[in-house]
Amino acid sequence: MKSNYLEELNEAQLKAVVDYNSPSLIVAGAGSGKTRVLTYRIAHLLHNNVPPYKILALTFTNKAAREMRDRISQLVEPEKARSIWMGTFHSIFARILRYEAEFIGYDKNYTIYDTTDSQNLIKAIVKERQLNPKDYRANLILSKISRAKNNLVTPQIYASDSERIEHDYKNRIGETYMIYEIYQNRCRTSNAMDFDDLLLNMNILIRDFPEILKKYQNKFSYILVDEYQDTNFSQYRIIRQLCELHRNICVVGDDSQSIYAFRGARIENILNFQTDYPDHKVFKLEQNYRSTQTIVQAANSLIAKNTMQLPKTIYSENDYGPAIIISEAITENDEAFRIADYITSDSSELEMPYSEIAVLYRNNSQSRIFEEAFRRRNIPYRIYGGITFYQRKEIKDCIAYFRMVVNPNDDQALLRIINYPARGIGKNTVERIESVALNLNVSIWQVISSDIVNQINIQSGIVSRIQKFVDFILNLQRVEQEMDAYDCAMHVVRVSGLYQELSEDKTREGWERLQNVEELFNGVRNFVAEKYNETSDLVRLSNYVENVSLLTDFDKDEKNSNVVSLMTAHASKGLEFKSVYIVGAEESLFPSSMSIGRLQDIEEERRLFYVALTRAKRKVTISWARQRSTYGSLDTRQLSRFANEIDPKYVLHTSSYSSRTEGTRLKGYSFQKSSGGGFNFDFRKNVNEQKPSLNIFTKQADKNYEGVFIEFATLPLGQKVLHQKFGKGIVESIEGDGTNRKAIINFETGTKTLLLRFARLQLLD
Repeated sequence: MKSNYLEELNEAQLKAVVDYNSPSLIVAGAGSGKTRVLTYRIAHLLHNNVPPYKILALTFTNKAAREMRDRISQLVEPEKARSIWMGTFHSIFARILRYEAEFIGYDKNYTIYDTTDSQNLIKAIVKERQLNPKDYRANLILSKISRAKNNLVTPQIYASDSERIEHDYKNRIGETYMIYEIYQNRCRTSNAMDFDDLLLNMNILIRDFPEILKKYQNKFSYILVDEYQDTNFSQYRIIRQLCELHRNICVVGDDSQSIYAFRGARIENILNFQTDYPDHKVFKLEQNYRSTQTIVQAANSLIAKNTMQLPKTIYSENDYGPAIIISEAITENDEAFRIADYITSDSSELEMPYSEIAVLYRNNSQSRIFEEAFRRRNIPYRIYGGITFYQRKEIKDCIAYFRMVVNPNDDQALLRIINYPARGIGKNTVERIESVALNLNVSIWQVISSDIVNQINIQSGIVSRIQKFVDFILNLQRVEQEMDAYDCAMHVVRVSGLYQELSEDKTREGWERLQNVEELFNGVRNFVAEKYNETSDLVRLSNYVENVSLLTDFDKDEKNSNVVSLMTAHASKGLEFKSVYIVGAEESLFPSSMSIGRLQDIEEERRLFYVALTRAKRKVTISWARQRSTYGSLDTRQLSRFANEIDPKYVLHTSSYSSRTEGTRLKGYSFQKSSGGGFNFDFRKNVNEQKPSLNIFTKQADKNYEGVFIEFATLPLGQKVLHQKFGKGIVESIEGDGTNRKAIINFETGTKTLLLRFARLQLLD
């Protein structure tokens, strides 16, 4: 047993550890030693002879629980550490419910359903009730049921809420209340609970059986809760009731890091703690041990814009460190390669391990462009908290269609998409066809596209559907001969029904999947532009499929821990890195377009940006692009309000724009030549002024910005242009309309006919 453990704490931490006999709110700023204080407080309880089984410690992740238990084991006897009731909310309450299952009509050996189990059950109920599965999507209905449970809304309460029912009817899911009731009955019949039931049933148990509540109130003399700002209403109610007898409740958290409202978390829980417990004590951990003074003060200046927060002053005694870089790129491709170059510099010049570098983005769909840039630069990386872009289901579905168009004998692609979206070719039918193909040693396509399919024991109506599928693929093959890869990819995804399938899903997850597919289109478009500029030949879908197959076969060494971490800002919470890149820092991206318009949503987005900033120990780079591809066209973007809200004395602006900008003044900026050949921007005034927009479609594009690409412009005859491969040229004529508009240009190397949307021409004086 370690006896001098208290000497390892600073003054604020020490007070929070030793004063444990009252309701306690420990406000723990980023990097302030939150886990240490929680761990040492528990160890101090054990040192003061509190039995370990009288202590309940609730966390949000198993990793956090394991880390705390391991640390406690280093301070007290390991046996005591093992005897503490420590774990996630769900694991602890599942344990209690097994002990008390008979009180709520369950057997102690009940099953816990995961998300897939729940969704499959909902799909079965929707089918039985002959409801439209496109309206009653399993993930949508499950999310509504989950939100109801986390707000302690049972099926009976749901069904009696006329306002809720009316809202569902308006959204064409009016029978959700009935599905919820049947779903709960089926779970009970199956002796099963889903994750939300573990919280709901714990509430029901202690509500309906006072003797059980009293039992656990007596049992737990001390209750400690980690990440209290992330608790939902259901968790809040359980904690309130369990601690009512002894009132030795200790919650640890940071309101500035409350970022999970979309999961039901309520920042009000931590903001109202002092009202809930009038006899409380507040301990503030305000010294940040992680980050430089520059990062801490910059983060403070940002989060100060929020109205809903607990007063605190976070500070650092580390050195000042480098300024925060705000890096302005021309396009998202430029952004990705600039970041790749920065990371290469971090690794070589600063001798920083890749494992100390993270790229943080708002949405998962943003990873694609960085994955490709990192491959090109031979930078090892790993997607953290998720799968790589090309392994996501919606992306694999799209690429499976592309593969079928190029090579219909690809059995794996065919099996994936023959009945997705649903076209009435069921599993049993596919299994019969697959068996015949195996027996004949031919591909499945060879069976269904020949007379063999008529010899299988399949209903004539199903054979007709199979023939329609075959004709559909054959037609796409003809299209592939005539269209460039981008147009063909768009055509395939739309006529297949994939795009409609995704766009009809109005949940947050559905919205993210649709964004991923749109990002895939951007990748195809960039591939076509790059190849077209090399050859001026038609770049077909077959070319893209070959390319993307090489990308998806990229073999990362999973044992190599020295890799750059790519993750969402949400996934970064609780982690730290020496160098952090916050990318896509643009209005409508970060903050998300879904959050603009409501103060509480913007404040949560600001907290998310704050979390991203405070992951960094030494260096922060905030990156954005002037133009970003959306649905195949370039949109002009604005720097995120959050970057603008950081006190300008802590930031340094850099840009991709070339030396033609030298000596120019834009409102709010001064320019200085950077060592990298670009320019450093320094915000000196008018920080929130609107920056000049770029018109990328006309000759009137701002001449101060070399590198602006002309796409659908009406170029005058005789206009001088520059092409990245063919050099300087003069426009001789223009042909075609819209997306097929072409320019015949006399280059120094000869005359070329270029599609304007892919040519990436630059205007010359």
